Amino acid sequence: MKPRSVALSMAVIASALVPSAATHAGPRAVIELFTSQGCSSCPPADQLAGELAHDPSLVVLSLPIDYWDYLGWKDTLAIPGHSNRQRAYSRSRGDRDVYTPQVVVNGAVHTLGSDKNAIEQAITTTRKHEGTLALPLSLSVSGDTISISIPAAKGATAQSGEIWLCPLTKDVTVSIGRGENNGHTVTYHNVVRRWVKLGDWNGTARTFTVPARDVTGVGGDAVAVMVQAGSKETPGPMLGATVAALK
Repeated sequence: MKPRSVALSMAVIASALVPSAATHAGPRAVIELFTSQGCSSCPPADQLAGELAHDPSLVVLSLPIDYWDYLGWKDTLAIPGHSNRQRAYSRSRGDRDVYTPQVVVNGAVHTLGSDKNAIEQAITTTRKHEGTLALPLSLSVSGDTISISIPAAKGATAQSGEIWLCPLTKDVTVSIGRGENNGHTVTYHNVVRRWVKLGDWNGTARTFTVPARDVTGVGGDAVAVMVQAGSKETPGPMLGATVAALK
């Protein structure tokens, strides 16, 4: 669904779900789905996101946006920063193309969120870019502590960027009472609930520890970490990403 002129807010993100206490192997793609409860075109994309989230080689994130709220239903999961991130991607690409359901693959290529073949093609295309997801991150959950380890970069991965942690809710079912999806019940998968910037990335090795309550306190039952080139205002390719379930 194509948006009209809308005022947007701030934020940033990214990662998927592997039910493990510690993860080390890198994924082949980070898939960010910009979706809305007020968009009649989105449910097929939301369903596909759930299917793709079962692939352990993919990091699938749902980013509910708020710019369709005026159509009659206020999205119960939307965060204004998701809209801002979507706009930032369009500026970085130079095409200003913002719509729902839109998927951004590996921070670089966008396509229709309900088109599985197009998403696979975007994965193939972005994997040809040197440095994409070449940085192996380590993420472990032990008791009340989340530990993150990022090795020193090599080659094309050694570019500046930012390190982000995202609490995720694996499955959220919503009964929609008004708007284009009135009467429908939709389940959203790997919903991003918050962004925590852990630091800037300059290619040197980094380690972090975060209290698990920073994730569970906002309704998260999983946590994703990503290293992304650029900044939240000008996001670039994904350099590394990983995820772990908390329960």
